[in-house]
Amino acid sequence: MADIKLTTLCYIRSKGNYLMLYRNKKKEDPNGGKWIGVGGHFELCESPDECLCREVAEETGLKLTSWQSRGLITFCFDGWGCEYMHLFTADSFEGKITDCDEGELAWIPESELMSLPMWEGDRIFLRLIAEDASYFNLKLCYNKDGVLTDAILNGEVLAV
Repeated sequence: MADIKLTTLCYIRSKGNYLMLYRNKKKEDPNGGKWIGVGGHFELCESPDECLCREVAEETGLKLTSWQSRGLITFCFDGWGCEYMHLFTADSFEGKITDCDEGELAWIPESELMSLPMWEGDRIFLRLIAEDASYFNLKLCYNKDGVLTDAILNGEVLAV
């Protein structure tokens, strides 16, 4: 059976900005050189909410006080396996941002998000978040070169 990963990803919003992570500190990082939200892998018996809160605290130093589950993203990577990612947004938190050992954290104006280097599929779910879409299922397939080859939203094939 292929390797299956379970993860969370959160886009934290405050005053028209999103807290983004520029992945530039880990060697051989599949997200290296890209901007993403914050999150990570599940620990044994964690719920998506528990994983989300733990990962956000570990990567940012922030304690989330309000968040919303936005969708389930299925990633298929040629030669890398499969990942099921629970996507969240958050709009309330406590604490101060700390250094992250995976990259640099920065508040990015919402109007500049799409100009950042990121996975092409991330642009799809960021658009859905911006449109305040209801809970969605999105399947994103990438070839071994990291090129998006297929995107399926709630059973409907999207042009890529």
